[in-house]
Amino acid sequence: MASLTYELTLAGLAVGSAAALTGIGLVVTYRATGVLNLAHGAVAMICAYVLRQLVVVWGWPLPLGALVTLLVVAPGLGLILDRGVFRPLALLGSNPAQTLVASIGVFVLLVGGAALLWGSGARDDAPVLLGDDPWAQLAAVVALACLVAAVTRWTRFGRELRAVVDNRPLAVLSGVDADRVAAAGWAFGSFTAGLTGVLLAPYVRLDPYGMPLLVVEVIAVAVIARMRSLPVAVAAALAIGVAQAQLTRLHPEGWAGPLVQAIGANLFVVALLVAALVLPGVGGKGRDALPPPPRAPRVPTPVWLVTGILFLLPLGFAGSDLHTAVQVPALAVILLSLVVVAGRGGQIALGQAAYAGLGALLTALLATAGVPTLLALGLAVPMVAVVGLVTAWPAIRRHGLALALATLATGVAVSRFVLTQPYATAGVSLDRPAGFTDDRAYYALELLLLAGCLALVAALRRGRTGRALAALRDHEPGAEATGVPVPALKLLAFVLGAALAALGGGLLGMGLRAFDPEAYDPIRGLLWFAAVLVLGADSLLTPVAAAALLVTLDAGPQAGTAAALIGLLATQTGRFPPLTTLLTPRPKPTTPPGGPHPHRPTAADGAQPLTGRPAPHPPTRTGGTGGNPNPTEGRAHPHGSPPADGAPPPTGRPAPHPPTRTGGAGGSPSPTEGRAHPHRPAPGHAPAPPTAPAPAPELRADDLTLTYPGGITALSHVTITLAPARITALVGPNGAGKSTLFDCLAGTLRPRRHQGLITLDGTDITSRPAHVRTRLGIARTFQRLAVFPSLSVEENVRLGAERGRVRGDPAAVERSLRLFGLAGPVRHRAAADLPTGTLRRVELARALAGRPHTLLLDEPAAGLDADETAALARILAALAADGLTVLVVEHDPDLVAGIAHTVHTMEGGRILS
Repeated sequence: MASLTYELTLAGLAVGSAAALTGIGLVVTYRATGVLNLAHGAVAMICAYVLRQLVVVWGWPLPLGALVTLLVVAPGLGLILDRGVFRPLALLGSNPAQTLVASIGVFVLLVGGAALLWGSGARDDAPVLLGDDPWAQLAAVVALACLVAAVTRWTRFGRELRAVVDNRPLAVLSGVDADRVAAAGWAFGSFTAGLTGVLLAPYVRLDPYGMPLLVVEVIAVAVIARMRSLPVAVAAALAIGVAQAQLTRLHPEGWAGPLVQAIGANLFVVALLVAALVLPGVGGKGRDALPPPPRAPRVPTPVWLVTGILFLLPLGFAGSDLHTAVQVPALAVILLSLVVVAGRGGQIALGQAAYAGLGALLTALLATAGVPTLLALGLAVPMVAVVGLVTAWPAIRRHGLALALATLATGVAVSRFVLTQPYATAGVSLDRPAGFTDDRAYYALELLLLAGCLALVAALRRGRTGRALAALRDHEPGAEATGVPVPALKLLAFVLGAALAALGGGLLGMGLRAFDPEAYDPIRGLLWFAAVLVLGADSLLTPVAAAALLVTLDAGPQAGTAAALIGLLATQTGRFPPLTTLLTPRPKPTTPPGGPHPHRPTAADGAQPLTGRPAPHPPTRTGGTGGNPNPTEGRAHPHGSPPADGAPPPTGRPAPHPPTRTGGAGGSPSPTEGRAHPHRPAPGHAPAPPTAPAPAPELRADDLTLTYPGGITALSHVTITLAPARITALVGPNGAGKSTLFDCLAGTLRPRRHQGLITLDGTDITSRPAHVRTRLGIARTFQRLAVFPSLSVEENVRLGAERGRVRGDPAAVERSLRLFGLAGPVRHRAAADLPTGTLRRVELARALAGRPHTLLLDEPAAGLDADETAALARILAALAADGLTVLVVEHDPDLVAGIAHTVHTMEGGRILS
């Protein structure tokens, strides 16, 4: 027994050493470049093939072949990736999600290239580099880890590396050559990948698909190390390797025996799943999501007609054998699931192949049990949707890179523990439904189902849910602040995506008349994701075109052509627009050659400037003596009925109530009180409402304390009350805690229990999320614009009306558009095309469209010129006069002095006055 334990420990150390090399390479690459290199396994596979080519095929001596492979080919691949793929993305300012897509492209490209060069068959004659002694491999890993630690800690390059990791822009300003550091990181990471490949090749299946997926599984050790700690990565790799080897001695009996054995043989997959779903995620919320796709016109009808004709051609002109053609509609349905999840929802979903495989497997199991095939498919789809709900629930809290790892881990786990296990697939058979056994009949059935799915997704994209999904994709915090229930919407996207993938997977299996686990391999999931991103993730034309392209290329004589082409295009995804946009060219802008003013809207925008007027179309009244306007004339009225289109805007200027200040000796007024001010309207124009509006609920924070990890106290026993129908300003230096307090009031941050209380009219709302508070009547804007660029101005505002406190008001959208001068042609413009001043008004119009009683404004004048700031001051004064409670966090002292009734000063997380 002791001898067996020792032998298994040695075997585990060998596997753990290779995994530790992968962890070291991934950590160093991520720390030097910020890129989560999913192509690490593909680089390892290429290097293993190169060493075999040099030694076995060309007859080179093993030492010479190893030196060339590890010191020339592997680092050379890293430098090529740096200069050809990732450095251009860095220069373009691409976010981590875009670099992740590029790394997936590299993965797919290298896999396809290896299949083209060496074929797709497995090789079992790879040369052995360090012999069978695991201690030699372990010594190499430990020596390499110590070398990296020494270089990082005690050399100039190490100091530069740490500087780039901590703050790349500041490091560059300090004279650090960040590009050189990144190039060294890529070269070293590729060297470790090559060493991993040549060490693993003699003991695993050397083929273009097996080894890359095996290395992907051991990414778990880098995730456990939070992509930072080399000792943790090495220790985790060795521990998991030894534990996996020891578990092979287990042979449990009973129905759970095969599953337990499968888990024991794939412990790295379990570790990846747990690390991706349970441990703190890699990346950050909001900064590493998929960028919104460019807003393009609808696909022209002639393009759809041509596409339909091309899909109908096999029915009339092909022979009786449509084996290749029947795969296209089924794959298109699978890819359509990615349009829903990744294209419309903006979520990085790398596990759709698993749902497709489950759909095919469950259909086969039910059909084998005697259920009619079509009914079996109809039952399998909701069953997989439930699986999608269960697997998505822990993943939806993740963002960007962490979400990508979670979905990838889910896909790999389903493949390893279900789709490829004999206990789940033994004895299953799958055939076509009765009456559709003929290729033509079955192909026609697929086309009908594909058309129905396209119509369903088209309706989803056009409706209220589609707008909410687009908002989620464009700016998740902004969507939540608009009232969108983000977790529920993510679940909807994942569940619908899983159902569509299951339907497509079942159709694909019936078309092939068999359940083939390799058709739903996780690597195919990466290929499908890359294809959808390359062609245009938010276009309904994409799944149709991508399916035809992939099936056609795979049916050719050269395996790997589709992967090589899609991978090559995906590596350039940040530099070129999606290919489907070429079929729908954007109209030329009408902006003059000199370009628009950076802030002020132009005639091409179609927006009316607000300078000199409080609101473009508020209700006007007559009355008063001597021809003077009614006291309410010129006052913005977000809840009143707007005038007819084209009515001239009023010229009266409202003024706020005389400001009062807290603090000061003896309660003396502020030095600015009673002094003329550029933002303060003349006293003679001060309006008085004819009737007192209903008081707004009081928003109050009591004894708020918030401490961030690391012991930094952002708020310390803060108490503040927002007086109804008044403007409260919050001022103070950077880092004073203003934004933290603002986010706590808005619900973006929620203090833990016993860390303070937030109440609305006496009701505790401390634990309520941001979207719930929006529906309670607390709207907010952001310092950095939170408009949704892929939606039009009108769609942005409509989303606020649909998700705010008062919903179902048919006049709300039009009223807000007119109030902020957006009712002209600009309403149909995409928000991405508009200047900052107009976008500020779009954000305000959206916030007010739901008729809130409390408005929280974070740096509302940021990016505005003097005229726009003055117009903003008049609008805010009019809104407060109309009964709206306003909190302003602002650095502009003139704006604050001109509009605020109460001013609070913060410093060090406390309110001083």
